[in-house]
Amino acid sequence: MEQIVLVLQSLAPTDVADIAIVTLLIFSITFLFRGTQAVTLFRGIAFIVISLIAIAATFQLQALSWLIANSLTALVIAVPVIFQPEIRRALERVGRGSIFAYFRAPEEIRTSVIEEICAASIKLSERRHGALIVLQRNSSVIEYVRTGISLDSVVSAEILATIFWPRTELHDGAVIIDNSGRIASASSVLPITASRNLPNPNLGTRHRAAIGISEVGDSLCVIVSEETGKVAVASAGRMIQDLDSQRLNLVLNAYYGPTAVTSLSLAGRLREALHDVSLRMQTRRRQQANP
Repeated sequence: MEQIVLVLQSLAPTDVADIAIVTLLIFSITFLFRGTQAVTLFRGIAFIVISLIAIAATFQLQALSWLIANSLTALVIAVPVIFQPEIRRALERVGRGSIFAYFRAPEEIRTSVIEEICAASIKLSERRHGALIVLQRNSSVIEYVRTGISLDSVVSAEILATIFWPRTELHDGAVIIDNSGRIASASSVLPITASRNLPNPNLGTRHRAAIGISEVGDSLCVIVSEETGKVAVASAGRMIQDLDSQRLNLVLNAYYGPTAVTSLSLAGRLREALHDVSLRMQTRRRQQANP
C-alpha cells in the first residue's frame, strides 16, 4: 500500500495526462471492435497464450517457454492479417464519424418496431408469404446491409408485407432493421449456417440463413415459412419455432424490447444517452426536410 502511495505522489501532471491518453486510446480501440467477430477471436487467442504461459511458468518447461517467447513476435505480425476485415471496418467507421453505430434505438422506437413486426408476421403467415427480418442489436451488420438494396425507411407492417410480396423485386432476401430502428436494406444476403445440430434437418435456406446471421453476431431474426406459414425466431444459433402473435411479441420484447436484459455500465448509459440525442436530431432533420 505504501508503495502505491509513493508511486501516486511521484506522478507529475504530464504523467497523469500521458496515462489518461493511453487509456482513452485503448478504450477507443476496444470500442471500435466491440460487437464484431474479432472480439471472440481475440479472446480465444488471449486464453490460449495466457494458459500456455501459466503452464510453462508453473512447471518450468524450458522448451515451451522458448516456443512462446519466439512465437509472440510472429503473433504480433499475424494479428493485423487475422483481423484485417475488422480493422478496415473500424477505420471506415472513424472516417464516416459513425462512432455510435452499435447502440440501440430508444425504447419507444423499439416498442413500435416490435408491434409492426408482429402485425406483419401474422399477415405474411396467413398469406403463406415467406419472410426474413433481421433486428440488429450490438453486432455490426453493415457488411450484410451492403449486399441488399438500401432503403432507410420507417418500420411498418404495410411496408414489410409489401416487400415480401412474392411478385416484388425485393422479396427474395432479408430485411435488415438497424440500430436506429429503421429498415436499412431489403433483399440482403445472409450467411448460411454450417451447423449440423439443427432443430430440423429439413430446414430450408431461409431458416438456415436466419440461424447463420444469429451465429456470427447477436442479431435477432424473425422467419416466416413460405411452406407452412409458421413463424420462428433465431437467436444465438438457436431457433424458437411455432410462435403465434402473443408469443412472438413476448420473445421479441425479451430479446430486443425495453424489457430486454442489459448490463450497461455508467459509460454505456452515457453513450446510449448521446446516441438517443443523435437519433432525435436526425429524425428532426428528416421531418424538416420532408414537412
